[in-house]
Amino acid sequence: MASYVRQKPAGWFVVVALILVLWGVAGCASLYAHLAYGPALDPDATDWDRAYYDALPMWLNLVYGAAVLSGLLGSLALLMRSKLARPLFVVSLVAVVVQFGYVFLGTDLLDHKGAAATVPFPLFIAVVAVAQIWFASYAERRGWIS
Repeated sequence: MASYVRQKPAGWFVVVALILVLWGVAGCASLYAHLAYGPALDPDATDWDRAYYDALPMWLNLVYGAAVLSGLLGSLALLMRSKLARPLFVVSLVAVVVQFGYVFLGTDLLDHKGAAATVPFPLFIAVVAVAQIWFASYAERRGWIS
């Protein structure tokens, strides 16, 4: 039976993991603001914005919560050098795809606000989620997490 020895990670590994933890905390803060304040947080919110927010289904908040919480937990697992990081990041990516899939395909947000105003940041979030999975896989291959 082969034994597995955990390797000491490169010095930059902890820096990247901490940045991802901060990204996860920012996501959780964004979820809190979304739930606690909704469109009232935006001083420029229009009647359409308020109606849009009120029409969002409750399950979407749960998916949003799953996306940010699993991302934060994955980042913490990465920092603790646990192989749970990758599956948690996968859950986060799936939730991100479901969340923004509904927002873009199940609502009239694109028609009302336009792609240029609404797509870039969700796309960035999805790219970060994919990068988290890649980084956890890379760390696992290197023996930095187990």
